[in-house]
Amino acid sequence: MSQNQMSRNQVSQHPDPLAVVQRQLEAFNARDLDAWLATYAEDAQQFELPARLLASGHAAIRARSAPRFADPALHAKLLQRSVMGPIVIDHEHVTRRLDAGLGYVEMVCIYEVRDGRIRSASFVIGAETLGPIPD
Repeated sequence: MSQNQMSRNQVSQHPDPLAVVQRQLEAFNARDLDAWLATYAEDAQQFELPARLLASGHAAIRARSAPRFADPALHAKLLQRSVMGPIVIDHEHVTRRLDAGLGYVEMVCIYEVRDGRIRSASFVIGAETLGPIPD
């Protein structure tokens, strides 16, 4: 097998971190919980920075996320993305229903991708803001 064929094989078996996180974002915006969860490793963990564990494993991540995915307003607007090896950092505005009405939350999401799946996701969650996302 040539070096080029081996490289293509490795890419198909282990998609690059950017592609994995982009699939995660697309599934999130489609509110497709199963497709979104498929981008996560079975034993993945989610944290609120600096170190508060939010969920560990598919079952806990699903339970934590299912109510949010039922929100028809749910949508993440990507503001900026940085990639360094297996780490992808997204800066987003996430539109959703808040306790006081429709609004958005500013978030920084830090994903570690290994073997084609998100192993950990850490979030910096900003203040809730009522109203539409500013242009």
